[in-house]
Parts: sequence; C-alpha cells; structure tokens
Amino acid sequence: MIKITNKSIAQILYEIADILEMQNIGFKPRAYRRAAREVEEYPELVVGIKDEKQLEQIPGVGESIAEKIREISETGTCEYYEQLKKTIPADIVNLIRIEGVGPKTIKKLYDELGIKTIKDLEKAAKEKKIQKLEGFKEKSEENILKGIKSFRKRSDRFRLDEALHYSEAVVQKMKRHSATLKILCAGSLRRKKESIGDLDILIVSKDPGESMEYFTRLPDVSRVLGKGKTKATIEFETGLQADLRIIDGGSWGSALQYFTGDKAHNIKVRKIAIKKGYKLNEYGLFTKKDKSIAGRTEDEIYKKLGMRTPPPEMRRDSGEVEAAQRGTLPKLVSIKDIRGDFHMHTTFSDGINTVEEMAETAWRLGYKYVAITEHNTEGLEVAGGIDSKDTPKYVDEVKSKKYKVHVLVGLEVNVAKDGSLTVPDKFLKILDFVVIGVHSHFRMTESDMTKRILTAFENPYVNVFAHPTGRLLLKRDEYDFDFEAVCKKAREKNICLELNAHPERLDLDGEHSQLAKSLGCKFAIGTDSHSTTQLENIKYGVYMARRGWLEKRNVINTMQYNELAKFLKDREQ
Repeated sequence: MIKITNKSIAQILYEIADILEMQNIGFKPRAYRRAAREVEEYPELVVGIKDEKQLEQIPGVGESIAEKIREISETGTCEYYEQLKKTIPADIVNLIRIEGVGPKTIKKLYDELGIKTIKDLEKAAKEKKIQKLEGFKEKSEENILKGIKSFRKRSDRFRLDEALHYSEAVVQKMKRHSATLKILCAGSLRRKKESIGDLDILIVSKDPGESMEYFTRLPDVSRVLGKGKTKATIEFETGLQADLRIIDGGSWGSALQYFTGDKAHNIKVRKIAIKKGYKLNEYGLFTKKDKSIAGRTEDEIYKKLGMRTPPPEMRRDSGEVEAAQRGTLPKLVSIKDIRGDFHMHTTFSDGINTVEEMAETAWRLGYKYVAITEHNTEGLEVAGGIDSKDTPKYVDEVKSKKYKVHVLVGLEVNVAKDGSLTVPDKFLKILDFVVIGVHSHFRMTESDMTKRILTAFENPYVNVFAHPTGRLLLKRDEYDFDFEAVCKKAREKNICLELNAHPERLDLDGEHSQLAKSLGCKFAIGTDSHSTTQLENIKYGVYMARRGWLEKRNVINTMQYNELAKFLKDREQ
C-alpha cells in the first residue's frame, strides 16, 4: 500500500485546481492551489489529523477542502477528484510539466486533437497539427517540442527541498538505531545543488548487517533495488533513490570527501595529491608504498595536501581549489547572519496570513526587519493584489499598526514588455521597498529581453530585481538575456539581485551568483513567502548564496536596520 504523505495529498489538490481551471471555474482553482501549497509545506503529517475542524486550522483549508483531505488521507483519493478526472482523461500530471502547457491548453488539445499523453503531444507537434488550431502558431509547436525535450532531461531529478525531506527523515531514523556510530548525507545534496538525482548516505556502523537490514525496511521504502555487505539501494514512492554505504571509521573523512564531489573538484584534488607523491581515493590518502597518512577527517586530508577545506557548497571546480591552496577561501554567509526577509505576500494580495502574523513570525525567527512586497495587479492575474491607485491606502493601513520588527511597505511590480513598470512613479515613491520582476512574455529574443530589463533598471525607485532568470525548477527554463550586462547595470544603479529562496525557484543559483558577485553586485534573499510557514525557506536562499561564494558584505539581509535604512536612502538619491 502506498504511503499517503503531505505531498501526495497536495498533488491531488493541485490536480483538482488544474481540472477546475480547464472548466473555466472562477475562484475555486485558486482556493485549491492555496490549500495545496499549505498542505505540502505543513510541518506536521496531515494524514494523522482525523478531526476536520483541526484540518480547517491549516491556512487556506476550509470546510469543503478539509472534508476532501480527510477522505484522501483515509483512501488515497476522493470521490470529487475521481469524478473530475472523468471529464478529461488526459495525463494532466505530466502534460502540465511541459513548459508553456497550462490547464486550458491541455483541454483544448484534448478536445480538438484527442491528446492525452506527452507522446501524443510530441507526435501532434512533429506532424504540425497543433499550429492549425486557433490560437496556436508554428512557434507554439517549436516551443512545445523544446519543452518536451527539457522535461525529459529533468524528469529523473528532484528539487532540493524534496530530497532534503527524505534524507533528513532517513538520517534521523538511522541515527536512532543502536548500530549507528556516524551518518551523513554526501553527494549533491551536501553541496546543496538545487536539484538532486539521488541520495548518497554514508554510515559508520558497529553492525553493518543490522544497519543494512534496518535501512531496507524503513517505512517509506517502496522498493529495494540492491543489498550487499557494504552498499544497499532503496527507492521511495516518489522514485527518488538512496544509496547507503558502510564506511570504516578510519576512512570516514576520505569517503566523505570522495562521495561529496563534485567530480571535477575531486579530479583536481587528486591531481594535487599525485604531484605531492600521494594517492587519494575513498579509502584515504596514501604514500606510494600504500601507507595511510590521512583519512579520518576531511580537514586532515586537505591539510596534508596543503589546502584549507572548501565548504561543500563550493565544491564544483569554480576556483575553490586554487583559493584553498592560497588560503583565500571566503567566509561564507550563514543562516545566523540573516536579520530579515525581503520578499513576502500577505492577505493584501494572494498570501494566506496577515502582515501582523508575518511580522510576528519574523520576530520569532530573530529578524529585525521584513519587506512586505504585495503583488501589483496590473499585468498579473492575482486575486486581491494591490491596484496602483490603491497604493496610498495600502501604505497607510500597513503603517498604521505597530510591529515587533521594522516593516518596510513595498510592492512586487511587473516589468512590462517594453521595460516600463506597471505602477506609476508617483506611487512607487511613497513605498519603502520596490521589487520588480518579469512575469510574462518569457519567449522574447535575448537582445529584446536584455533591453527590457535594462530599461526597467532606469527607474530610480527600484530596489531589487526578483527571480532574475525566471526559471522554475524542473518546470521552466530560464529566459534568454545578457546576464553580464544586467549585472553591470544593477551594480551601476545599486539594484540588488534577488536570491529567491522559494524551493520552486532558487533563482539566482550558485553559478549566476558567483558571476554576479565578481561583477560587484549586491544581493537580497527573499523567500517569496505566501504564508508564515514558508518564511523558514530562507535557508534555501542562504544555500544558493554559499554556492555563489557570497559573504555577509554581499547580502543586504545581514545589515543592521540603521545600515539598511541608509542603504535604501542612498539608492533613492
């Protein structure tokens, strides 16, 4: 029997929303998506909540949705969902993962061409049937085929937050087992790469056989793909695979260094070992006569090689080996350095919690300030967003109340196709904080998109450029633009680039952040939260910052409030 998780419940709610949108139902899709988002990120196991009244305490979950969640928790599905599926028997789950293919597109393709699967979609596009439909062009087919190709490249990967969810659960359970002496997840997860192929879990055990047996019988395991004396491979219901490797205590550090990677980093480190007359592998650092001289810790190995230990997030052959040899590794920003959050939405737009609730949660997290950046309605379909003319009323209402943290009143403003902002300057000037972002027309040419962004940067009230590449992890590729030109203009205008910490974005990623840092840019981490529970996603932004070599001085979230106020004032001038 498949175990029911918060994610599996949320997936059904998302699908209900998609089908309702296909049927042109008004507010219901938004309600189901809001509930799905909250269920997916709810800190407790929703399936264990039997009382519907208690379910209704989850933000965004009303009486009707609570009833369906209870039914899904008990049976794995609900009658309402099963009836809706009969109205359009297409593979919505996968079709909607193709970039540019939304619920209404799926319905039109199903109604007019009988397309049910990705295979059907690809065949129709290659046979040029789609461009003959009203509202579609030859370019539409080209984009669909590109989307299918991109989907297949990423279909066996998982978001960082999803992989962390499983790895943390496994590691905690294994830690409690009596045979476990040491355990840690290595690989791309330890490097905090934004998407993960599989998990590499290392363990030192006083009873390897018992550890293997316990690992392969964990509750979330759907299949055991292999089990030997030193390695076992399991698969979870989602398809994510995990390897458990038994490590000798004397080789813990060398195994950790080897299995953390990445490959290019390890190759370069091994070459250094060879030049010094050593051999380095997962079992240790050895002389030519096979005498072990290091292996218990990573620090021991790197020190023997004349290097400092690069933080795992940096290990991708991006200059960290050379910096480790020179002793010039940066002191990376950490979660302890964060004093605020610069991107969140409340009940003023499409958020679930009030400004007061968001501010209270921020205070509990130890923050000194937050920026409330509601959606601006012009150019973006968002329920309850702020219309430009209502900006003064919104500002006054937020500022009329007292909070335990400094609350900056702002907007997330859309960058129109021509680069103009969808809120007039007379309203922008009364805001404390202005975040701008590209939310439409993603298929522009590189030169046109670059010109669009650079034009927007000319506005004197802009503070932050949100989710700069526009990508959605494992869903939508970044749009084409001259990133270096945008960075240089951002530096010139003192506009911060956002590290959007929402698990679906992680934009900028480490590679872009490192390049932007080298060009002198400043950064703002924002969770893009729509509820209090999402504020803790700030850690994902910090992970990307660390992958990008960022230090405290590069990230404005680390400023004291007085320093931040001066920084923002200087920008206005």
